Amino acid sequence: MRLLIVEDEKRLALSLAAGLRAEGFAVDVVHDGAEGLHRAGTGTYDLVVLDIMLPGMNGYHVCGALRAAGHDVPILMLTAKDGEYDEAEGLDTGADDYLTKPFSYVVLVARVKALLRRRGGSPSPVLRVGALRVDTAGRRVWVGEGEVALTAKEFAVLEQLATRVGEVVSKADILEHVWDFAYEGDPNIVEVYVSALRRKLGAGVITTVRGAGYRMEER
Repeated sequence: MRLLIVEDEKRLALSLAAGLRAEGFAVDVVHDGAEGLHRAGTGTYDLVVLDIMLPGMNGYHVCGALRAAGHDVPILMLTAKDGEYDEAEGLDTGADDYLTKPFSYVVLVARVKALLRRRGGSPSPVLRVGALRVDTAGRRVWVGEGEVALTAKEFAVLEQLATRVGEVVSKADILEHVWDFAYEGDPNIVEVYVSALRRKLGAGVITTVRGAGYRMEER
């Protein structure tokens, strides 16, 4: 999943980004409202963490502009303010949830995951592909009855494939959702992680579609 953080407190923004990346998300960070609106409007993000007090354009206006343009990306608003009026205004502009600073990082991660599950429309975070079970909330994987330990990036690559069983998922698509927007490294990094998944989960779990990408299929 790919997240956008729009937060002008740079230390907080970078700290949140580091923590969310450790959870397996790809995260981009911007520090003003206008740039946040531009990035969020591209439609490439699965969720936006949006501060209210931003230079140039505040979070209310960014959220309202996104909704007016038809973007339904989940938005979690952050603010140092506290009060029913502020919360009502944020939700009235189309925000999906609201968190007042200072907040617990654990709570923020829980809210992010809940919004992503809600958007997916599935009450169960467990994906089943043959003998494979992928717990997207707990970020755990089992083959049969045995649990398999994966790194955060390995899990993120697997999740992209497991949520699109039967479809061909391109390297570019995996890079876009698992690595950051600014990633300029070797795109063959995807092959490295797919190879690692095959070693851990079994050689037949992920099929290479030559010239197109990768596919997981129910067996």
